[in-house]
Amino acid sequence: MHQAQLAHQAIAPAERYRAIGLRQIAADPRFEKLPADVREGVEVLSQVLPFRTNSYVADLVDWDAVPDDPIFQLTFPQREMLAPEAYERVASLLRARAAAPEIRVAADEIRLRMNPHPAGQLTHNVPKLDGRPVEGVQHKYRETVLYFPSQGQTCHAYCTYCFRWPQFVGMADLKFEARASERLQAYLRRHPEVTDVLVTGGDPMIMKTASLRAHLEPLLAPDFAHLRSLRIGTKALAYWPQRFVTDDDADDVLRFFERVVASGRQLAVMAHFSHPRELSTALVREAIRRIRSTGAQIRMQAPLVRRVNDAAETWAEMWRTGVQLGLVPYYMFVERDTGPKNYFEVPLARAYQIFRDAYQNVSGLARTVRGPSMSAHPGKVRVLGVQTVAGQKVFVLDLLQARNHHWVRRPFFAKFSRRATWFSDLRPAFGEDRFFFDGVRDRTPEERELLEMPVTN
Repeated sequence: MHQAQLAHQAIAPAERYRAIGLRQIAADPRFEKLPADVREGVEVLSQVLPFRTNSYVADLVDWDAVPDDPIFQLTFPQREMLAPEAYERVASLLRARAAAPEIRVAADEIRLRMNPHPAGQLTHNVPKLDGRPVEGVQHKYRETVLYFPSQGQTCHAYCTYCFRWPQFVGMADLKFEARASERLQAYLRRHPEVTDVLVTGGDPMIMKTASLRAHLEPLLAPDFAHLRSLRIGTKALAYWPQRFVTDDDADDVLRFFERVVASGRQLAVMAHFSHPRELSTALVREAIRRIRSTGAQIRMQAPLVRRVNDAAETWAEMWRTGVQLGLVPYYMFVERDTGPKNYFEVPLARAYQIFRDAYQNVSGLARTVRGPSMSAHPGKVRVLGVQTVAGQKVFVLDLLQARNHHWVRRPFFAKFSRRATWFSDLRPAFGEDRFFFDGVRDRTPEERELLEMPVTN
């Protein structure tokens, strides 16, 4: 089905969500017609990286344009995502009809070489309460806590570039999840500096409303008056908008959204849109309308990804359409240094130019967007521009968020590089041996305490 057809598509009768995996997609006539090497690539990569789609997403694909179609690239893993030797190792096992445990051993070894938890997620972001880690919680920035409810640690479909792919591959020691929110509640009572809780995953909106309410409704109590906002990170609007329109508890979740708003908090739906086509159907537009009717705000964000959205006009169209539908453009991220990064990465210099060109071609209402931003170890590092300063070509950078809040919006400089694709590729400019936030020798006791947050006595 092509985009023009999608834009005018009527809302279909209620359809129950069913995940489509490798076995189901192999029986789809559209998939069966693809070249053998494309189909083999999906089969081999699915042993290492998670693959899941559904009927709604499959209908967004322009099957006549596969494999170059951006929605296909977004949701179907490609053979070039693995190094040739890793690909051949798994492919050989499949051709030899090796036992599942043998394939799993090979896949796990490959996964562990793909930087499964970047930016200190396991080593620096997990807070403690009474000396024990708080399960399913990350606290990197002073005001914001991330919460991973266990029932939401999957998605309606998987993005091939997802930086949280370890949540979905069955390696328990790499997974964040909380079965209940009591420990989160206890932690928040001791941290009144926290104003925002971001519920994430996976995708919290794959949860039934009863489960979502069980995790979050306690946070609306008076003893959490310091919480001003609840955020829900979700791709459901793009991958299964039926969740808010025709699912059997669609009305229930909207009533819960109204409950959150009535409590005096802002409810922000952090919607992940990667391509304008995801905003084109009647279903997604009705879902957006219904969510906004509850008083919730919808913000839109995504990484810049080669082969999916690495063109300025793609972003400008997506932001313009989003604003027209009542969404707030929020972030353009840089693809993180995990998983099949080499397949998707865009050099920072080009990322900045794409952002700038797109930004120049939208109205002020869309210029709420920020980027390109790298969620790196010190914080969200933004590329502000490329300039020549004192005869040296440099990247101008700042931190939109930081482990130490004193670092936020303090400009700094890195040597220009056409090849750099991530913060770790950058080097300080002007003869400096480190960036201002590197090392600890010049930090005050207050700064060291803030850097090590969150801690409890």
